Amino acid sequence: ASNALKGFSPLFDRVVVQKAVAEVQTKGGIMLPEKATGKVLEGTVVAVGPGARNDKGEIIPITLNVGDRVLLPEYGGFKVSVDEKEYTIFRESDIVGKFQ
Repeated sequence: ASNALKGFSPLFDRVVVQKAVAEVQTKGGIMLPEKATGKVLEGTVVAVGPGARNDKGEIIPITLNVGDRVLLPEYGGFKVSVDEKEYTIFRESDIVGKFQ
């Protein structure tokens, strides 16, 4: 499985995502409070696990790749810090979609 993180690899069908940064300034230069920006539901895949196992013990590979831009669920995920950067881990089946 591909992995862009040093010293950390997700297991099974888990995907590590770096969430996009919320806009905190309008095009006109007005600074917005953090609460007004809403939840960030987009991110970039930075690492993927090898895949889940089926009933026969065979690995079902993950369809997402490092670098894919994905749409995230509003809730869920597990936050983790690696090299002082924040990431969120999701199961592949929790990812809502992939941008083309």
